[in-house]
Amino acid sequence: MDEYVLLQRIVEGDASAFEVFYKHYYPRLFRFILRTTRQAELVEELIQETLLFVWEKPERFNYESKISTWVFGIAYHKALKAMAKTARRSQEMDMDELDEIIGDPMGNLAETTEIQDWLDCALDQLSVGQRAVIELTFQHGLAYQDIAKILGCPENTVKTRMFHARKKLHAFAEAQEN
Repeated sequence: MDEYVLLQRIVEGDASAFEVFYKHYYPRLFRFILRTTRQAELVEELIQETLLFVWEKPERFNYESKISTWVFGIAYHKALKAMAKTARRSQEMDMDELDEIIGDPMGNLAETTEIQDWLDCALDQLSVGQRAVIELTFQHGLAYQDIAKILGCPENTVKTRMFHARKKLHAFAEAQEN
């Protein structure tokens, strides 16, 4: 699937191309938004807002980055705005509760595992910006340059966030071993 061809078809108003685009990005956005915001109640709404933006304004893509960089950038900025609107409250959520809230729309969301629980606890130790850098680097395979565009910050800031995130994750792992 060539995303550039899909996006061009979306510009032309092709709903079937948007459906393919939507199905491709939905699970990726789901994971990214959930890991970034840590607020399951925001995930579905933010995915819809992000993909609605793509449907309504596909011509806003400027070809200066990858399409995924553009889409994740939209999602990240919408997530930051939504988080600013809601009261900052830390909440623990197991996968059963998450499934109850959002269902299983794509048919293969994460099962509760010991590793996932550990990772969720570890990621809770990080700031929003650090979680976003970790998620975009390791789950989506993006380069620091692309992440900087998504987050709207200099590439050196991305590197600094990664450094501090790794340091916190290492300390968390050592604490769990003891």
